[in-house]
Amino acid sequence: MEIPQTVEVSTADNVEGSVVWLHGLGADGHDFEPIVPELRIPDAPGLRFVFPHAPVQPVTLNGGMAMRAWYDIYSLERNGPVDEAGITQSMEVLRALVEREIERGIPAEKIVVAGFSQGGAIASQFALQYEKPLAGLMALSTYMPMGNKIASKVADNDNAQPRSLPIFMAHGQFDPVLPFEAGKTARDTMLELGYRVEWKDYPMPHAVCTDEIADISAWLNQRF
Repeated sequence: MEIPQTVEVSTADNVEGSVVWLHGLGADGHDFEPIVPELRIPDAPGLRFVFPHAPVQPVTLNGGMAMRAWYDIYSLERNGPVDEAGITQSMEVLRALVEREIERGIPAEKIVVAGFSQGGAIASQFALQYEKPLAGLMALSTYMPMGNKIASKVADNDNAQPRSLPIFMAHGQFDPVLPFEAGKTARDTMLELGYRVEWKDYPMPHAVCTDEIADISAWLNQRF
């Protein structure tokens, strides 16, 4: 699996943990780079933030316009068609990124996988199935396009992610791109599988707000 180009930010010279954070549709790996200083991560243990660039590809929902995307989007209807092949391929890309962090000396239990919107969909569906215990999952303003299929796989797989996985989910109450209910449905899927979810919602659209950054900071500092 070819690993995409990444933007990397370390909070200290001595790195003991990693956060692999996937951007949303049409953005790139620089999208969340400016947030790192706002997270107020202490010098010890230092964290490495890895922000990969999604490939450029046509997106059906946007009239076939080419943009950075983790998978094609045919529809945002709840039971509409889904680009399962593209989603699966991007989950394998995320696996390769996580495995690279392990090769660089960071154990899986010190790695958080994170994502916003489309990136959050990949992070969520990957994390639940990943066989090595992770430090946590952070899913922001997102949904689970293959939720039922993923839930079935996780329920039937004794090697799936332990139910003790710390999960932080957040969503805007006025999100016009991914409806608030889509985020709550993803949360409920995880709860039904036995995972514990720290859920936050904010009076915002499809975005990240100051209060959310503070909550992410607190959650990450608890993980490490």
